Amino acid sequence: MKRKLRTNPPTLYYDEIKLRPLRYRDGSTWKKLRSTNKAWLREWDATLPPTDENYPATFSQMVWQGKRDARKKIHLMWGIEYKKKLIGIVTAGNITLGSSRNCYIGYWLSKSQAGQGIMPISVALVLDFIFQELKLHRVEIAIRPENTASLRVVEKLKLELEGVRRSYIHINGDWRDHQVFVVVEDEVTTSFLERLKN
Repeated sequence: MKRKLRTNPPTLYYDEIKLRPLRYRDGSTWKKLRSTNKAWLREWDATLPPTDENYPATFSQMVWQGKRDARKKIHLMWGIEYKKKLIGIVTAGNITLGSSRNCYIGYWLSKSQAGQGIMPISVALVLDFIFQELKLHRVEIAIRPENTASLRVVEKLKLELEGVRRSYIHINGDWRDHQVFVVVEDEVTTSFLERLKN
């Protein structure tokens, strides 16, 4: 019998933090969360160049595409819940297997929950899943040099700065430079949750 392909990433937990797949019924919560945090995220959120038309236009399309990409194992997206409330997103994208075995991690969080240690734990859960379950070799996190909140996340996780990628991601209407932080499997001697405790 053929095994059914998973259409969502697994749910990950730590204390009152839960990472779970987005659901269609999250639509109204998602819209409110994005609207409330529009100004907070504007400087850091990826935008579309004028020529790109192949991006989900609605929340439902985003969820549908997320299920399709998870089934293909090319992009995994988790909603971050804290105390049973959706407050942000963390993704593992551009997952490449074969001889490369790498991906990137991206994330954002509601301003009202920032600075409480939720995002470092969320990223640690995803990193542990990537290295323990997906058996990837290399993970990157790209951050604008001005984004001090995101820089604190990689600092707490003790990720190494590899360098700067010029004009790397389209953000807030223009191409922006990003610092790239990297971890490779040889450097993973303990779980990333343990790294946060040390």
